[in-house]
Amino acid sequence: MSREDHPSPIPDRRLLLKGALAAGALTAMPTVAQAAGPSSSPAGAGAAAPYVNPLVRNRADPHIHRHTDRRYYFTATSPEYDRIILRRSRTLRGLATADEAVIWRKHATGVMGAHIWAPEIHHIDGKWYIYFASAPAEDIWAIRIWVLENSHPDPFKGTWVERGQLKTAWETFSLDATTFTHRGTRYLAWAQHEPGMDNNTAVWLSKMAGPLTLTGPQVRLTTPELAWETIGFKVNEGPSVIKRDGRLFMSYSASATDFNYCMGLLTVDADADLMNPANWSKSPTPVFTSNDTTKQYGPGHNCFTVAEDGRTDVLVYHARQYKEIVGDPLNDPNRHTRIQRLGWKADGTPDFGIPIADTPTHGSQGV
Repeated sequence: MSREDHPSPIPDRRLLLKGALAAGALTAMPTVAQAAGPSSSPAGAGAAAPYVNPLVRNRADPHIHRHTDRRYYFTATSPEYDRIILRRSRTLRGLATADEAVIWRKHATGVMGAHIWAPEIHHIDGKWYIYFASAPAEDIWAIRIWVLENSHPDPFKGTWVERGQLKTAWETFSLDATTFTHRGTRYLAWAQHEPGMDNNTAVWLSKMAGPLTLTGPQVRLTTPELAWETIGFKVNEGPSVIKRDGRLFMSYSASATDFNYCMGLLTVDADADLMNPANWSKSPTPVFTSNDTTKQYGPGHNCFTVAEDGRTDVLVYHARQYKEIVGDPLNDPNRHTRIQRLGWKADGTPDFGIPIADTPTHGSQGV
């Protein structure tokens, strides 16, 4: 992941506000989610739901990291936009009832003082890192990517140190950073407004010199251009990567954060140069959308993890339980974290299926 310092004029404030509305906002066991196991159909496409949903209520932009201790570490956007939370469980279901710790709070003034969005926890080179978006308390739409670091083996202990802003090529609206490695190289993918472009955010990729620094060029992988990517706002954001059978797949979210929010997919051959945008192909239609039958709306800002068996791929995302929203979607707290099995099609591409319905009755969910 690489971004060069190259200041450019900040876009019109209305554009930033649009980007803000559209935002909801993996050194995991493998650093890219490594798909494993036989091809299967996803839950929601005929299979019984193996999980209780919603998994965690009032938590948007979820990120689940399965660590080498085989525990699941969960963080997400809190609707107050003022803190970073962390949960841990030996099972995915257990995250629902796991104790939640506030590991960091926003500043009262200055940088990191507003819109604490879309945190992701990663373990890199023996340390824990959380990438998140925030803005100054005095300029709440000047959202950028920031980093916390903790050198303690247990992220619930030790000290979370503020390591500052992760600098990209421009000082423009940016958020939703995720990191992964491929063949020994670490990358950062994120969403950012490109100066001079008539959109809110595109998805970018860069190599990283380390957990805190980009190196080399940053390249645009996808920009909102298709009809389903430009409803309400022109948005591509929330990238996440999974690798399987010689290809990398990058999901991303598009359009406004109401029921039009949906997910697209980019695909690249594992042998190709990831930094060449021409090597990535883009799905012409969304791969995961709202569903009136299951009554799940605005599914998106996902990540990938693996079930306890180490073989079953799991899709993690947020969605609402109703279609109509009163007022600004950003003020609606009911984007809940959900999980379901991720299937694979005969052609080797992920089969997202549909967002599954709420679980009728909640069973026990032991940690």
